[in-house]
Amino acid sequence: MFPALFVSHGSPTLPFDDGPARDFLSGLGKEIGRPAAILAVSAHWDTLAPVLNAVARNDTIHDFFGFAKPLYALRYEAPGAPHLAERAAGLLGEAGFAASLDRARGLDHGAWVPLMLMYPAADVPVVQLSVQSGLGAAHHLAIGRALVPLRSEVLVLASGGFVHDLRSVVWGGGPEPAWSRAFAAWMHDALVERRDGDLASYRKRAPEAERAHPSEDHIVPLFVAYGAGSRTARLHASATFGSLRMDAYRFD
Repeated sequence: MFPALFVSHGSPTLPFDDGPARDFLSGLGKEIGRPAAILAVSAHWDTLAPVLNAVARNDTIHDFFGFAKPLYALRYEAPGAPHLAERAAGLLGEAGFAASLDRARGLDHGAWVPLMLMYPAADVPVVQLSVQSGLGAAHHLAIGRALVPLRSEVLVLASGGFVHDLRSVVWGGGPEPAWSRAFAAWMHDALVERRDGDLASYRKRAPEAERAHPSEDHIVPLFVAYGAGSRTARLHASATFGSLRMDAYRFD
């Protein structure tokens, strides 16, 4: 069984940025091994109900603006896996989710930034699954549980941000604030101790939850990965640009 992973993708410039998170992701693919395919769950595809892209080959979506030109020249045109998309949609349907297929969409930077570092040859087929940030943690925990049968051959890779408040980011760098550390510490303990109820209602129980995540799009991929596993291990912990936490977790 491949693990389910949660990684923090940080800024779109991560492939160019020196730092511990980039170094970690650059070695993660070799550590995990090569799966038959990857199901990527990105914070940057947010829909009302689950959607999976079912394409022959993935386009590279540059879903950001204001960065240097070299970033827009990056391409990650991994093959798609329509049969995996259909199988995943079927599993979600059996679990009561009205999943659909998108036969045109490629990969947004929440997916291709970490994948470019993990599997730079872009030769592993990738399917992307959307999130529904308005439906909260419990919804995404249930989605993760529905995807467990895929893990015999497929790597479930959820990509978001462990702490993600862009209003508090210090682009020139700086120390991590206490509120970010407090949220990250509570979340780590809840994940490792498998406190499902606390995680489902983290918005009320975790300190500084609404500051750490003013919107839930970057945290809900974590719950998909958690739901798809049964044991938790932290693989990486760091912060960049002050409060932007780059933690990563493995769920076996």
